[in-house]
Amino acid sequence: MRTSSSPAPHVPGSTTATPGTPPAAPTRETPRRSESGRAVPHPGGVSEDEFRAALSRLAAGVVLVTAHDPEDGPRGEDVGMTATAFLSVSLDPPLVMVSVRTESRMDDVLERQPLWAVSLLAEGQRQVAGRFAMKGRISDRLLFADLPHVRGEASGAPLVSGALATLECRTEQRIPAGDHTLVVARVLTAAASGTEGDPLTYFRGRYRHLG
Repeated sequence: MRTSSSPAPHVPGSTTATPGTPPAAPTRETPRRSESGRAVPHPGGVSEDEFRAALSRLAAGVVLVTAHDPEDGPRGEDVGMTATAFLSVSLDPPLVMVSVRTESRMDDVLERQPLWAVSLLAEGQRQVAGRFAMKGRISDRLLFADLPHVRGEASGAPLVSGALATLECRTEQRIPAGDHTLVVARVLTAAASGTEGDPLTYFRGRYRHLG
């Protein structure tokens, strides 16, 4: 794998993203540390540092989760989130799941808006992943302004042009899990593009290219 630096995608269970990490133990507290600064294990026996270090060794694909928030402004606003904690759940019915940080902007939007979309990013779309992984941004309006995309007919959400595949989804279940929410959704449309190339992946804190 070849590496490249950019803002980290959202990954459950860490403030510094690590790929494919499942939700952290149920806590909203800051990391527990000893007087020496070392992380103190949770009652379950593993510290947050140990948890992150172990799960950073799990390579994951990178996706852009998008939705249109009709309540933001007179014409609504598109929102996006780079993520690695996205997976297929079921073939019949077709279900997928994404993990979002509790009380994040995307969690707030998906609580009100059941329709959303996912674009599976190609290796050449590292900059797309990086811009939607930036922390502290107030609005995504400018991020979408110069991003080639089309609007999904089923979801109304942006679908990134050049992505390896796109899915449009409707939320069926929201499951609280520690400091994250697991959003399970039925797939309404699925399309694999004619784009050639490998997927964008994330491993040990960096975007990677296969090969």
